[in-house]
Order: sequence, then C-alpha cells, then structure tokens
Amino acid sequence: MKRIVDITICFVFLLLPLSHFSQSNNQKETITKYFRHLRYNHVSPHVPLKGIHEISKETASKTSHYVFKYANSNKLVEIVNYNYHGKRHHPLATIGAHKIVFNYTDHDVTRIFLDINGNRMTNDRAVYKEVYKFDKKKFIYALDFYDLEDKPMESNWNITKYKWTKTKNMVIEHRYNLKDKLVDISPYFEFGITGIVYRKDGSPKINYNLNEKLEIRENSVGVASYRDTYDNNGNHITYSYHNKKGELTLNPWGYAVAKQEFDEFGYHTMRLQYDENNKLIKKFKYPNIRKISVASPASVEDTLAIKEMSLGYLIALQKLKPELMKRVFHKELAKRTIGYDRDNKKQIIRETSYDQMVSFAESWNQSGTKFPPKPSNNIKILDIYDHIATVKLFSDNWVEYLHLTKTNGQWQIINLLWQDKNSSRYAD
Repeated sequence: MKRIVDITICFVFLLLPLSHFSQSNNQKETITKYFRHLRYNHVSPHVPLKGIHEISKETASKTSHYVFKYANSNKLVEIVNYNYHGKRHHPLATIGAHKIVFNYTDHDVTRIFLDINGNRMTNDRAVYKEVYKFDKKKFIYALDFYDLEDKPMESNWNITKYKWTKTKNMVIEHRYNLKDKLVDISPYFEFGITGIVYRKDGSPKINYNLNEKLEIRENSVGVASYRDTYDNNGNHITYSYHNKKGELTLNPWGYAVAKQEFDEFGYHTMRLQYDENNKLIKKFKYPNIRKISVASPASVEDTLAIKEMSLGYLIALQKLKPELMKRVFHKELAKRTIGYDRDNKKQIIRETSYDQMVSFAESWNQSGTKFPPKPSNNIKILDIYDHIATVKLFSDNWVEYLHLTKTNGQWQIINLLWQDKNSSRYAD
C-alpha cells in the first residue's frame, strides 16, 4: 500500500486566524459580530470555530444567534451562545455552554465555558477547559482537556488530548485517553489516526483513516475517508463516505451520501440520503423553525377519544377491566396524590404506578363497595393543543386533573393528580 503522495489538492497548513494570536489581552477596542449559525464540523477540533450567516444587532435581537466578540479589532475573545432553536448537540459542531471565554499567551489559547450566571460548566465535549497549543509558526499542534481543578480529564468521547503534525498535504491527527492509548475519532465511528485535508478557506475537505505508516486504510465497514462540501454561505451541503479507492461506500448507518438543503437564512429544510450507487434511499424534511405553525382546533374525533380515555380509567376500576386500564394509561404514567405520614406528622406525596393501576383494575372493586351502585363520572375537557390535553374528572370519590398525550395516533393518560372529594380529610 503506497504512502499518500498523489493528493493534488493545493493545501495550505491550517493556522489559527491572526485574530487568535496576540501578545496581550488588552481590549482597547472591541468589535461585536452576530451570526445565525456556526459552520458545521464533524471532522476535528482542529477545525476553527467560524460564524456563518452574519446578521445585524437589530436582527439578532429577534432571532436565535451567536455573538462573536473581538478585541483589538481581530482577536476573538468571547462567543456568546443564544442559539435557542434546539439544534442537535454534537461534540465537534456545537458549543453547549452559554459562553466561551478565550485567554491567550505566546504559545497557547485557553477556552473556558460559562453558564448564564457566569459559573464554570462543561461544553458539548463534557470538559471544563480546553488548551490549544501552537508553535512559532502559529500551527496548532495540541489540544488538552482539563477539569475544574486543572487536572487532565477525558471528554465524552474518551479523549484527553489531541496531537497534530503536518505533512505536505494534510494535518495528521492522533487522539489519546488518560492511559495514553490511541483512541478512535469517536465511540461510534471507527477511524484511528486521521489525515485532514483543508481548503484554502480553512474548511475541511477530506478526512482520511490512516495506518501507522500514514497510508490510507479502510475501517471494518469499508470506509477509508469522508468528504465535506460547503456552499458560499458556509452551509454544509454534502458529505460522503468512500473506500480506499475513492469509490462511494456505505457508512455504519446505511448510506453513502447525504445532501442537505437550506433556506436563505441557513436553516435546514431537507436532507437526502443516497446509497453507493447514488440511489435515493431516504428523505427527511425539517420543520420551519423560523415560522411556528400553530395547531388547528381539536377535531371531533380527538375530543371524543380524550373523553373516552379519561372516563375509561374510572370505568376500568369500577367494572374490573384491567385490559381497559392498560389501554387508557401510558406506561410512563405518573399518578400522585396527597397523603399523610403519621410517624412524622406531615403531608407527603404518594405515587401509584402503571402496574399498580392495572392490578387495581383486576381486584380493587371486586366487592362492588368502592363506588355507589350508579357511579357519577363527570368530565370537563379544559384544553386541547395538538398532541396534549388537560382534563378535569369529578366523581363520587375524587377530584382529578389528567394530562393526556397522543402518541402513535392514540390518546392516553400520562399524568394524573388527584385528591379525595371530601376536602375535610385534608387538615392543614
């Protein structure tokens, strides 16, 4: 297997932008920029953080965004995370913390992570502090993770340090755990030593899986590289998986290519997955998160189903119908009431499980004396919104508030809070 020498891409070693290097943290001048998104990265923490889809301060006040603060015109000193649209968290692609603070020396840059109250917290890599080291030519050659006591710690991918070296065509990455053993790029993707090829704009183009001789090799499912394409706005529009010959091959999740579509503001609208023959196999359409679609009024069918399930709970108890009880209650049921602890002489909360309720439906009213001969079961639907509803039940014995949820087309009771109808039983 020959050493990689035939990569024809014009490669420029990745350096931290000039904004990352300064002899002082003196912030004589601060520039603030606002971005809707971060450039997506699933390659390496060696890839620099970059904001994309820049917006004005006024626009930022009305939408999800990131704030980048620079000192002395070009040195990144802080990123504030106001991205509240529920983006999927990824240890390489998202921040996780409310704020990143950057501190610089002549040979390293430290990142710490803060919550909304200014307290230290972990980021999406589950570490408290990151220290990037660079050489005299400003090439990043190491990253170390630390806990709150400045002791080395492992990330949620079992990595405590990264080491990078450069060849003519790529940046070579090694990752180590606390035992100083080499680990894969992540627990769910089998790439050991990797070789990153960058474009001139600093975006990653190819990530190779390499052996100790820095030769391309395939992992156990036949993947030897994955490749990324970004559009002019920085959107991550294509990623694909290849064997050592450069041919498309299936990844561990059963597809070879993913193509992504974005709206004018950089939000996902569509993802298309293809096999190794470029045949479409899956299509995902993302909801428009910029424009909330308010649910339509509840249908007659939903209203009747909610009433049926709510009353069904009482009927199951009264008429000994455990199968009905199984149907009306969700298995994650939380049923609670106020009880009394006689030993400690105070009111407490008592809980009843799904299994207990099914058992009660089998035998609790066998004698027929738990309810009047003609029970009074009354219901008032307080509110219905799309897949959730609130109901009030008042029967001969109890007053109850129910939460119902519609999953897989079926309404079920998931929360139930009740007390005895006779309020004199609860002496304050």
